[in-house]
Amino acid sequence: MNPSVVVVGSFIQDLAFFTRDFPRPGETVVGDFRAGPGGKGFNQAVAATRAGAKTLFIGAVGSDAFGAGAHKFARAAGVQAHFVDKKKEATGAAVVSIDAHGQNQIIVSLGANLALHKRDVPVPPLRTAAVVVCQGESDFRTVAHVLRTARATGAVTVLNPAPMRADFDPALLKHTEVLIPNETEFVTLANQLPRSSGGRNLTPEALLRMPADRLHTLCRSFGVPVVIVTLGAQGCFVSEPGVYVRIHAHEVEAVDATGAGDAFVGGFAAGLVRFKRNVFEAAHFATAVAALAVTLPGTATAMPTAREITRFLKKRDHA
Repeated sequence: MNPSVVVVGSFIQDLAFFTRDFPRPGETVVGDFRAGPGGKGFNQAVAATRAGAKTLFIGAVGSDAFGAGAHKFARAAGVQAHFVDKKKEATGAAVVSIDAHGQNQIIVSLGANLALHKRDVPVPPLRTAAVVVCQGESDFRTVAHVLRTARATGAVTVLNPAPMRADFDPALLKHTEVLIPNETEFVTLANQLPRSSGGRNLTPEALLRMPADRLHTLCRSFGVPVVIVTLGAQGCFVSEPGVYVRIHAHEVEAVDATGAGDAFVGGFAAGLVRFKRNVFEAAHFATAVAALAVTLPGTATAMPTAREITRFLKKRDHA
C-alpha cells in the first residue's frame, strides 16, 4: 500500500486514571484505571486511518511489554506501522488523569521516541505521500529532516508543536506548510518568535478575546502558509494568506478530552486527502473527528471511523 498520509512521531503507552476531582497537593483520591495505546503520532495515525486515509505510522518503541503491545494494537486496528525497536530504551509512557468534566492532566516520559533518528525513517514514503505529519514528541533533528524531505517533493507538511517544549526550534517552521497549535502552544510561539506581532506578553485568555482580524494578522507573522489554532470548545481558527475563518466546535458530551487535539490533526490530514487539499473543508471535517473522539474514554481507541464521521456530519447539517 502506498500511503497518502505518513505520520512520523511518537508512540506512548497511556496509563489513565479516571476520578471525580483531581487530587490537591498531598491528597489521595480513588479512581478507575485503564491502560491503552497513545502518543500524539500514533493517535494521529489511527485517527487518519479510521477517517479513511491510507496511512503509515513511523515511530520507535522499546523492547518491552509496552512495545510488544504497540505492535499488537497496530495489527488489530489495521494501522500500517513501521516500528523501530530500540533495545536500550523504554517505550514511552504517560500517566493521564481525567476528571468528571473530561479535563485531563498528563505527565509523559518520551523514552524511545527521542531515539528515533533520521536514519530510522524510510525516505520513499516521504517522497510519495500527499501529507506528512510530525509533532513535538520526537527528536527535533529528525522532525526537521522529515519535514524538509517531504516538502521538497511536494507533500503538504503538517506540524503539530505539541507538547510545546523549551527546546523547540523555530527553524522547523521553514519546512512547515500547515502549523496546528492549540491556544497555549500558539501563545508560546507568538511570545518567542522575533517577527511575531503579538508582543511578548500574550496570554491564552487574551488570545480567546482577540478579534478575528488581529488574530489573522498575528498568524501571518509566523511565516507559515497555513496556521490553524485549535481552541477547544470554541472550535478552531484557520488562517491562509488573504483569508481566514472561524470554525465552530460541535457541542457534545465530553467524556475524555485527552486525544482531542490528535483527533483533529489526524482528521485534518485525512481531510486534506479527501477534499483535495482544501484546507477549510479539511478543518471542518477534523472538527467533527475531534468532537466524536472526546465522547469516548481513551485516545487511540476513541478515534471514530469514516462512517461514524459521515453520519455525525449529516445529522449536524440537518439539525
